[in-house]
Formats: sequence, C-alpha cells, structure tokens
Amino acid sequence: MPRKLEALIEMSPMTTKTRTRFAPSPTGFIHLGNIRSALYPWAFARSTGGDFILRIEDTDLERSSQAAVDVILEGMAWLGLTHDEGPFYQMQRMDRYKAVLADMQAAGLVYPCYMSMAELDALREKQMAAKEKPRYDGTWRPEPGKLLPPIPEGVKPVLRFKNPTSGVVAWDDKVKGRIEISNAELDDLVIARPDGTPTYNFCVVVDDIDMQITHVIRGDDHVNNTPRQINIFEALGKQVPVYAHLPTVLNEAGEKMSKRNGAKPVTQYRDEGYLPEAMVNYLARLGWSHGDDEIFTREQFVQWFNLDHLGKSAAQFDEAKLKWVNAQHLKAMTDEALVELVSPILESRGLHPDARMSAICALFKDRCATTVELADWAQAFYTDVSPDEAELTKYLNEPVTQGIASLVQELSTCPWTRADIAAAFKRVLALHGLKMPHLAMPVRVLVMGTAQTPAIDAVLELQGREKVLQRLQNI
Repeated sequence: MPRKLEALIEMSPMTTKTRTRFAPSPTGFIHLGNIRSALYPWAFARSTGGDFILRIEDTDLERSSQAAVDVILEGMAWLGLTHDEGPFYQMQRMDRYKAVLADMQAAGLVYPCYMSMAELDALREKQMAAKEKPRYDGTWRPEPGKLLPPIPEGVKPVLRFKNPTSGVVAWDDKVKGRIEISNAELDDLVIARPDGTPTYNFCVVVDDIDMQITHVIRGDDHVNNTPRQINIFEALGKQVPVYAHLPTVLNEAGEKMSKRNGAKPVTQYRDEGYLPEAMVNYLARLGWSHGDDEIFTREQFVQWFNLDHLGKSAAQFDEAKLKWVNAQHLKAMTDEALVELVSPILESRGLHPDARMSAICALFKDRCATTVELADWAQAFYTDVSPDEAELTKYLNEPVTQGIASLVQELSTCPWTRADIAAAFKRVLALHGLKMPHLAMPVRVLVMGTAQTPAIDAVLELQGREKVLQRLQNI
C-alpha cells in the first residue's frame, strides 16, 4: 500500500464510543420528515453516552442557501437536539477531499474517465434499447493488458472509483435487515467532476471516516447509496458503520412529506405555538415505539430509545394527533412555565401581560392545544372585546336583559372574589326566575366575546370589576 494512503487510513482510528451524525442538505427548509432523521441519531447518541455530530452538506451551490441553514440550526436548537461537534460544512473541507482523491489515485483506486456526456447518453440509449440496465461500461477502466482509447484533446476527465467487479456488498441494516447487492450491478461511480470537485457519495465517506461515525441513521432514500459507500470504506481499509435506514414519513394525503407537497418548515410549528417537548414526543412515535406509551418526556425517550424498536413501515403525519400530543404536554406544564411562553406572544401583539397571567393560564390551559391558542384566550383580558352580535341576539330577551341590569348592580357593590361573584349570580337568578345558562351565556359573550368559556365566576374575577361592568353595559 502506498505510504500516503496508509497515512490517510491511520489518521482516523475507529472509536469504541458511539458517534452518530445528522447531515442535512440546505437546499430547502427542513420539515418534520427531515428532522426525524436528526432525532433518532441524537437520541441514540444520548442513550449510549456517545457523541452527536452536525454536518451541513452544502456542496449543491446553486440550491443551497443560508436561510435554509438558519432553519436547520434554529429548528434543532428549538427542539433541544444539541450537537456535540459541528456544524461542519462540506464546502469548507474541499482541500481534505481533494487530498484523499489524490492519495486514492496514487493507490490505483480511482482512474480518469474521458467519456463525454454525449457518449454516455448514447451508451445508455443503446443499453435500454437492448433491454439492459443503463450503466457505465468501464471503457476507461485500466486493467492488465487492456489498451485504453487515445486521450481526447481538450477534455477534462471525471474520476471514477474502481468498484469491485465480483462478489457482493452486504450489510445488516438495523431497520431493514440483511441487504445484499451484487457488485456486478454497480458501475464505477464518478467521485470527482471534471473541475475536480468531489461528488456526494465520496464526500460522505470521507466525512464519516474523519468524524469516526459508528452508526449512520438516515432516511431510506439513501439505501441505494449505501453499497457504493461501503465499497469506498472498504477500499480505504476502514470499518463500515452500522446502518439504520428509516422508512419515509408520509403527509396526510399519503405522499412522501416534502416542501413540494406542502410540508411546513420546522420553525413554523414553533411559531404556531407547539412545544418542543411535545414535538419530540410526537416525532419519536413516527417510526419508533415503547410498548403502548403515547405521552412521554424527553428524558424517558432517551432512556428507552434503541435501534431494535424502529418501525419498518412508513409513518403518516397526522396534525390532529400532533395537536392532541401538544395539548397533553401543555396541560402538564406549570402555570409559571406557561406564563414564560405566552407572555412574549402577547407582547408581540402590543399587549402588556400582568400578574394575572398565571391564573389565566391555569384557567384556560385545559381547553388549548397550543400556546398561541392560550394567548388568544389571554388577549381578551388585555384588549377590547367585540361581542358577536348574532350570538348575543340568540341569548338576549327582555327577562335576560333585565337580569343583566340587576347583575350590574350586584357586581357594583359585592366583594370581588369568585365566591361572591357566584353568590351575586344566584341572587339575580332567584330574583328574575332565570336559570344559570340564560344569564351566563350572554354575560360570557359580552365579557369575553364568545359563549364558550370556563366557569363564568372565575372569568369575571380575573377580568376585574371595572372592565366587567363596562362590558355588561354595552347592550
């Protein structure tokens, strides 16, 4: 083995510590299907005391954007998927890739190929016409005793990897089980373009070697890349990582989740009031399970997670289920913690939350799925309310109008506690021969803008005497 290649291989000794990675491409805004491919390697690293590495595969210069990188970083930070190393950017590692390419060329592992795209297209058309699999035919692959074509003038070659021509490439996938591919099915992969820039499958292998990745947990759209990458690992004398290829996440229409099919950026869920703990809980269940447990904490997830319980079938996103999971986590939060989340939403609307916020969160959290919904309820305590006229008309009649007038008098003088407000209602009901819904429903509409609220005495106590009396006199 040439000295340079030997040195290359010795630079990255394998580690006994678990090392996983998430390697997104910033060519579109990361969505829930993408981020699930970050959650599982993160959880596996955390559950085994290993390291989680973030790598940005930004070699597609035309489609990559800084905005997409920002969404990746923001989304992962919001979900608490902290990385131990990185982010590493492939575009900043070009010198490293080119050095490895040079060493591989010196070792006879790669060779220049001068076949033009027109020639390659013609070859593929001929193969398909003969009902053969379209593939590069090895015209420029050097072999003992083989005479290569004359090198055409002015043509810059690609570099192709000398794939083994016999045997099989196989691995025991932690999701899909044993997979074997005949090397005869694989042609010689282009690993460097005519301008010398390396290609995806080659960069991935060099990165995984240098970063000592022990487990590659990624989407099953990469299964076809895996045999090619394994052959490059083995040509470099490196131990192949353990692979786990995750089934696709489908959208609600049963299509692969993608931006084209309406998938939202991960950060949009943050802005819509979802909790990171709930998102981790929901995403974890999109392809993994722990018995029948539906609601669990991040700590429980990390404690329970392993690769043996990854699902083999595609998981389907269900926004109603996500909302339900979020609602369960929201209900379990302390009122003080909710105040910390809801108050900034109100402030962004130009409102000024006060000491009542804890009690407001306690009163309304059981009927909310998101913090934005909770903020919508809280807003009625800090801004003017416009009653729905049609709804108000439905509840108002002469006896009820008289009852509201009497309630105004009672509330003007009674102590302002929930118990005293409830007692004032009872006196008015007895005086006018009304039942509680007759009076409470229009009072809710006048004070809160809707007839659907928690207990009316609790709502009025939080609104304050002055605002309640003002709104009740708006009929």
